[in-house]
Parts: sequence; C-alpha cells; structure tokens
Amino acid sequence: MEQKRALTEVSKEELQALVAAWGQPRYRADQIWRWLYVNLASDPAEMTNLPQELRARLAEELVISSVRPLRTLRSQDGRTEKVLLALADGQTIETVLMSYEGRQTVCVSSQVGCAVRCAFCATGVGGWQRNLTAGEIVDQVLYYARQLKPLGETVSNLVYMGMGEPFLNMDAVLRSISVLNDPAGMNLGARRITLSTVGIVPGIERLAQEAPAVGLAVSLHAPTDELRNQLVPVNRRYPLEVLIKACRDYVQKTRRRVTFEYAMIDGVNDAPAQADALANLLRGLLCHVNLIPMNPVPDLPYRPSPRERILAFEARLRQRGIKTTLRLSRGADIQAGCG
Repeated sequence: MEQKRALTEVSKEELQALVAAWGQPRYRADQIWRWLYVNLASDPAEMTNLPQELRARLAEELVISSVRPLRTLRSQDGRTEKVLLALADGQTIETVLMSYEGRQTVCVSSQVGCAVRCAFCATGVGGWQRNLTAGEIVDQVLYYARQLKPLGETVSNLVYMGMGEPFLNMDAVLRSISVLNDPAGMNLGARRITLSTVGIVPGIERLAQEAPAVGLAVSLHAPTDELRNQLVPVNRRYPLEVLIKACRDYVQKTRRRVTFEYAMIDGVNDAPAQADALANLLRGLLCHVNLIPMNPVPDLPYRPSPRERILAFEARLRQRGIKTTLRLSRGADIQAGCG
C-alpha cells in the first residue's frame, strides 16, 4: 500500500493549492499551517476551527508526521535526551534535545547514516543509506517542540549536527530551514540555527549566498592536511587551503564568525606543536574554536585526550590570539555527544 504523504512535506504554496482543489478557501491553508507549526497539533481532529469535512479529508489524505518514536534515552544529569525515530520506509535516525539554562537546543540528523566516514565517528561506521527529506528534518524539531510544550518550554536553538553531512543534502536542509524560520509558523530565528560540515566547500559557498544569517560550524579536527586526510577523508577533495579560503570568503560575505569544532583525540591531534599549527592556520580569521573531548566509539582505536592536555592546548591557542572554548560534551553516557 502506498504511504501517505506527511503534512510536513507539503509547502505552504502546495497546501494552498491542495485546499483549493478540495473546494476550500485558500485561508484554510494558513489555518492548517498555524495548527501544525504554532499550535503543534498532532492530529487533524485538534484543528477545531476547520470544517469537519476538511479535518476528515486531511486525515484521509495525509499524515501529520513522517517520524515515529521507538526508544528514548536520557542522560544521568537529565539535561540531554536522545530519541530513536522510525521513518516511513523503516529506516531510523537519532535526534537529540539538549537543555541549558534559558534555552532548549535540538540536534537534528540530515541523512540516514553518513558517507563521509570520519575515522572516529560512530555514524560513519554503518555507512550511508539515503538523504532525509525536508519534512523528515522538520518533523524531528516538531517532535521535541511537542514534548516541550506541556513543560512551558519551546525549541530555542537548532543545530544540524546529528547523523549525516548536511551539505551533502543541501536542498532539503535549506527547505527545512525555510519552513522552520517562517514567521507565520515556528518562527525559529535564522541566527539561532547552525549548520555543521566536515568541509564541503560548495555547501559553504551556497550557505553564504542563500542563508547568510544561519551559523556555520566546521568540523576541523586537525591542523595539517597529512593528519586531516586520515581523520576526515573528504579533506583529500577539499584540502585545508581550499577550506580555509572558503571560510574567509564566508566571513567576508556574511560578517559572521565561523565556529571550528576540534575533537581532542589522545596522542593524535593534541600536541603543543599541533596547537601552534592550528593557530597559524586560523590567524586573522573571525572564528571561535570549540575543543571537544572525543566520545569513544566501540571497536575504534581512538580515545579522548586527558583533561590536562586539553587545557594546555586551549591555553596555547588563547596565547596566540585564537578565541577558544573547552566545550562540555553533553549526553556522552547515552551516545548522544558530539565528536
């Protein structure tokens, strides 16, 4: 049997055309949009200002969501939650909610699996299956928005740092941002959204052109091509000289700083000389470096750097004028952390 299309896959313009084809006035589309993205309705029956006939047609023709929760894990400190979501075709993805003082950040996946295969990353171990649709990305945010609503909380920040490489699914990612940023819907500010990439240069260029208010984070992890080729194989296609030039161009066009993520790996990328090389690489670039103790992955040989070595690395970068933060890795105990 053919799967019903999810309402989140329908653009506002398509929705207007759809209700018109059903013999309803166009403003009904705006009402449905508001029910979905403002009131966070999980069933057409909740859309009480719609005619019964229209609610029945929506339930018959479409489904509210393209995802279904299978399993939820919560960190011991209670500040991070990870949900395993089933998609209509049986594939699964993970989405994470991180709670901070005054903000709720959702970390979404953009692909099922990942083709980039960074040497220390759990997602790449299973390989790439397919891209997510814009609706499947949006539904991850709506899932946690509905969970937060009874608590009087809302999704305040969004990071594309889950499974997959967002810049290898750029069309769907940008469509999802457009939906979530819509003032008539969730109205999630573009400056509260960050895309993370391993360094797909055409994607960085496109982001600067099409969504300049959205934040850019680059998973760097090494200060030299020789090491980065081992840790982040896509570096062979977009080496550091090309990547850093793209980042400088991004800053020039957007006037926004770039965040560089650097997973600290014991004995691999954490030596004082490597801190010096990183400082030289980033000199003069409007940027911020996040140092993240890498999260161990079973069956992989890498381990996080000792804390004292991370602190020394951080101090060395700061001495050389690089703004740096040692970031707490949230949710490591439930395999929900970065790095």
